[in-house]
Amino acid sequence: MIKPTLMTASLLLVGGFAAITPQIANAQASLSPSLIAQNSNNNQQQVNALLRRGREQVDARDYDGAIATYRQAAALQSNNARIFSAIGFSYARLNNFQEAANAYRQAIALDSRNANFYYALGFSLANLNDYQGAADAYRQATQLDNDNVEAFLGLGVVLTRQGDYDGALQAYQRVIALRPNNLQVKEFMGSVYIQQGRFQEAADVLQRAAQLSPRDGSIQVNLGIALLSLGDSQGGLAALERAASLEPRNAQIHLQIGNIFRTQGNAAQALAYYERAVSVDSNLVEARRSIGDLLLDQQDYLRAIVAYREVIALTPQDPQAHYKLGLALEGRDRTTEAIASLEQARNLYQQQGDADGVSKVDEALQQIRR
Repeated sequence: MIKPTLMTASLLLVGGFAAITPQIANAQASLSPSLIAQNSNNNQQQVNALLRRGREQVDARDYDGAIATYRQAAALQSNNARIFSAIGFSYARLNNFQEAANAYRQAIALDSRNANFYYALGFSLANLNDYQGAADAYRQATQLDNDNVEAFLGLGVVLTRQGDYDGALQAYQRVIALRPNNLQVKEFMGSVYIQQGRFQEAADVLQRAAQLSPRDGSIQVNLGIALLSLGDSQGGLAALERAASLEPRNAQIHLQIGNIFRTQGNAAQALAYYERAVSVDSNLVEARRSIGDLLLDQQDYLRAIVAYREVIALTPQDPQAHYKLGLALEGRDRTTEAIASLEQARNLYQQQGDADGVSKVDEALQQIRR
């Protein structure tokens, strides 16, 4: 049986926060000078000119320039909520979500009835991993606009991240009521059902999603998890194979399939998929670490050494990688190198205040020095 707590591909790959959504863009798009009341005074003319320039800079993807321009406009017209929304939009485009959130809060302070502002704030906070703040903002957006599909989707995702699966399902059910054929919500619902161990319901909703989008690899991964958990090994493995063939250049899918096989105890298949993931994305640390762990378990110390050295090259401050490298080196009777790696691991654990890690390393060092 697959463990219900296994993180599913849709939450990792989609997440709900990866892209600027239409509603965030709409908050920016609505900042058209034509919508601003025309005024004959010089101040308004300057503001209009700045808004035009800011829009041109956004269209040219010069977001730093747009921010500077919009801030000039805000200095001239500090009560215009949409100027601050435009600043937030530009910061979000730069993935500076803290400043984006600050700007959207300023917009909300000036116009607390705009659902798009709350949605954009929720989006920014979710990207900062402030899931409670994001949930509050998304809820406010849905209260102001009960047909706000994107806000309900965002709310469902952050509630899932918080482990509030029932709340997430309620949000997703609202999306289904508004958009019965929404593919994304079906995939998200399937993920939640898997987290809850409701595998038949997960399989049902994911099979419907697969019918709507038969070439979506992440849906096939989650469907595979559900079917394997129901004991349908043939159907589950077939879904996983479809996922890999549909998206051969998607490293995360190969990683997730590897995790599933590893959970099943199928080390050979897990290793094969981890290696596929690395071949697609050589910087995918989780896949390289998993390769090292499997090889270490199999006492294939030489290849494990190579794998852990690659992990350390990517994350030199990872104490666990240094610790595992030390174990692999000792497995090859390279005692001096093993001690050096373990001592490095100990220093890093100590710097991080991880007493259990320090104790683990000390035990390994004692074993070597006997």
